[in-house]
Amino acid sequence: MPRITTASVMVDDQAKALAFYTDVLGFQVKTDIPVGEFRWLTVVSPEVPDGVELLLEPDEHPAAKPFKEALVADGIPLTSFGVDDLDAVHDDLVAKGVTIVQPPTDMGPVRRSSSTTRAATTSSWPS
Repeated sequence: MPRITTASVMVDDQAKALAFYTDVLGFQVKTDIPVGEFRWLTVVSPEVPDGVELLLEPDEHPAAKPFKEALVADGIPLTSFGVDDLDAVHDDLVAKGVTIVQPPTDMGPVRRSSSTTRAATTSSWPS
């Protein structure tokens, strides 16, 4: 059975994205290999170091920036992360200066969600 090993998030600056995903969100570097002017740069959750890798992929493709801008304009998350305590994560991100575009919100009987935007990408935080 196939399984997801790597998922991509398009970033405008790999160094800035790496600092955000590691210093702010707490992910850890899994792979960092120079590839020309960019890097094959992945991060993972420290809770699941052998789990799905998030590739911090340069948004150099001509369609990448308009795609990201359209998602942000429409309020559609590009990436979702699961957390155990959405309110605590929300408060921590606010304290770290992260822009929150949707505070924790009930989304039905089994789901709450919050959204943040960073460097023209959006992320959703369901719990």
